[in-house]
Order: sequence, then structure tokens, then C-alpha cells
Amino acid sequence: MGSRKFPNFIQLEHPLCKKDITVLRDVNTQSEAFRSAVRRISSLLAVAISQNFKVKKTKVQTPLELTAGYTLAQQIVLVPVLRAGLGMVGGFLDIIPDAKVGHIGLQRDEETLKPKQYYYKTPKNLKASKVILLDPMLATGGSSSQAITDLKKRGSKDCMFACIVAAPEGLQKMRKDHPDVKIFGAMLDRQLNDRGYILPGLGDAGDRTFGTL
Repeated sequence: MGSRKFPNFIQLEHPLCKKDITVLRDVNTQSEAFRSAVRRISSLLAVAISQNFKVKKTKVQTPLELTAGYTLAQQIVLVPVLRAGLGMVGGFLDIIPDAKVGHIGLQRDEETLKPKQYYYKTPKNLKASKVILLDPMLATGGSSSQAITDLKKRGSKDCMFACIVAAPEGLQKMRKDHPDVKIFGAMLDRQLNDRGYILPGLGDAGDRTFGTL
């Protein structure tokens, strides 16, 4: 449920999430185990997010008779932020296998210090789709906010954000810039340090996922 301070943030209160967050925090966790934990948490996030998906009725032929069935009413589009967000895609596709997948690449402009897009590829009809932005870490919120802005500029009207760990500073930034966007996360951490890393956090999710430390 959302808190009074961050009404748009929905935190998963699931014992398996808490167990796997501990795996991710552990400095001794190697990349293979890290990736597996990210995937499991992502699947739990996908279940939570999809609870309110709308469906439409259809017909299905069983081995015995024709009966009523259901399909999703909207196309689902997953958009991982490169590169750490890639680690979350598998877990979401396990739960929503017919989702389409786009990609957004952002890097910091050394002159303006703001996020700058270097890659963008998504399905064309975002206006009619439910879009879920994926990024394990919501730290300062700068990149996440820019990614949401880019998606809205290209037509997205129904956008959510899924992360694993969030910092209060990032949630405040997102609430200010995009109060209409719901944020689903596995854990709300204490704060950012002077380098913009989440405390207690879990380090650099991209490096730990892909073994590039």
C-alpha cells in the first residue's frame, strides 16, 4: 500500500521479497545468484502490478466443449532502462509472456549533468498500451523521471514504474514530476549518500547483474 508521504509508492510486503532483498544486499552474492534473485523479485512485482489489469471475454474450445475465457484488454509493454533494467525483463515475461519489450538508454550529459537519451525503441502504439518502466534502483529519480517523460512524449497515457529498491529522494522527484505514475517496489531504503548511491542499498545493480565490477 502507498504511504502518506509517498502515496504513489506501493511496496511489496512479501516474505520471499524480503528474503531475496537480503540476497541482493549481501556483498558476497555472486552475479548468477544476484540475477536469479532479481528475476524472482521481478516476478512478484509483475504479479502485484497485474492484479488490476483489465480483461475481456472470449471463447475457448476445451477438449470437451466450447466455454468462456478471457484475454488481456490492453497490450502490455515492458520498457527496461538500459542496462540494469534488463535483469528484470525475464521475471516479468514469466508472468506476462505476451508482453512486448521496448528499451530506453540514458546517460548523464557531462555539461548539464542531466540524463540524456542515447537509445529509444518501443512499439509504436503506446497510447493504447499499458507501459511498465523497469529499473532496479530508484535513486535520485533523474533518469527514471526522464524515461517517463520520453514515454509520455511518444504517446504513453497509462504508465507505471517497477523498481526493486527505492530511495526517498527518488520517490519525491517522481511524485513532483509524475504524480500520475504509480511506483511498485520491493523495498524503501533510508537515503542517498553524497555520491547518489542508495543506503543501505545493494551497490551498482547493473555491474552486479552482469559481472562487470
